[in-house]
Amino acid sequence: MPDLFQIVACDPASRARAGVVRTAHGSVETPIFMPVGTRGTVKALSPEEVRAHRGQIILGNTYHLYLLPGHELIARRGGLHRFMHWDGPILTDSGGFQVFSLVYGAIADEIKGRRPQHGDLKPNMVKVTDDGVLFRSYIDGSEHLFTPERSIAIQHQLGADIILCFDELPPFRAGYEYTARSMHERTHLWEQRCLTYHQQRYSPHTGPQPPRQALFGIVHGGVFPDLRRESAELLGSMPFDGLCIGGSLGATKAQMYEVVDMTVPYMPDNRARHLLGVGDVDDLIEGTARGIDMFDCVSPTRLGRHGTALVRDRERNWKLNVTNAALREDDAPLDAWCDCYTCQHYSRAYIHYLFRAKELFGIRLVSLHNVAFLLKLTSEMRASIIAGSFTDFYAAWLGRAWG
Repeated sequence: MPDLFQIVACDPASRARAGVVRTAHGSVETPIFMPVGTRGTVKALSPEEVRAHRGQIILGNTYHLYLLPGHELIARRGGLHRFMHWDGPILTDSGGFQVFSLVYGAIADEIKGRRPQHGDLKPNMVKVTDDGVLFRSYIDGSEHLFTPERSIAIQHQLGADIILCFDELPPFRAGYEYTARSMHERTHLWEQRCLTYHQQRYSPHTGPQPPRQALFGIVHGGVFPDLRRESAELLGSMPFDGLCIGGSLGATKAQMYEVVDMTVPYMPDNRARHLLGVGDVDDLIEGTARGIDMFDCVSPTRLGRHGTALVRDRERNWKLNVTNAALREDDAPLDAWCDCYTCQHYSRAYIHYLFRAKELFGIRLVSLHNVAFLLKLTSEMRASIIAGSFTDFYAAWLGRAWG
């Protein structure tokens, strides 16, 4: 898709840039946060609510949608857009993160020394080969195989506007040699297989052309500068429509920023850049300053389910526990800066009461606020880049100068 991404403005003091991603279901203005609709729904929210609060694009999870209700059923019902009643752009991941998490656990679990927590999963639930990943369903124990070609075929049937390559996710604690071998002998080869299979779909010899889906490659290399550069340069030389930064991003925020800094300079300027699985307030600002265009994370609705609201505060902690007794008679909105439905209509005291009473409406209100908070944040970041005031925006939010 040659004109998928266009740069509108660049900040002269940082790598921040404002752009537009054009898809079959509309344009996306960047930088942008993507709410995650893991199973075809942004948890507790309707598509209309997401759209009304600046939502432009959502992310669907290939692994979960494949297992339930099944990509073929979704395809028979007109694709994921029609099935979930969302008329805007959708990005689907490859399923790689989920199947490799069955082996090593989630990155956060690894950092904390925990093993996978998928019910009663055993180590023999997954077998990794050079061809792909053989795994058992966490739902019924049935056996399934994800190869690069299979992952792309599933995403074709889901009908997302942007799809991702199938990659190997090395364990967080992998050293240099393992990370390099994984990148060279699996991830890069798998991504070439994804690209070849995807391009065949649009061959003029295959009959009527389906709606165009953009394919993003995923840059790997762990925390190692030479591997990150090699991966970024190689994938940047291939005809991907955009690139993601994936794999291990380090154990701390500072290390993650280092990984972004060692990667972005070697990624093509004319393609969208997506930092996978990142959604904290400070990370969106720091990532944008470093040249990232797209972000996604499950955190806003996960925090909402646990009674944590995103707010601006003096300590820049960004989080408010709505069950705190101090909110019992607080008539202020969750955040005066936020213009979401929750903040326009409900007080901290009422939301505190809802959580104390275990009312589901409280989860909906805080989840909606958190998603809206991040969407307004990225919208204002974009406006500051276009206005030439991004470094002022950065300093106002983070309390320090850029650079």
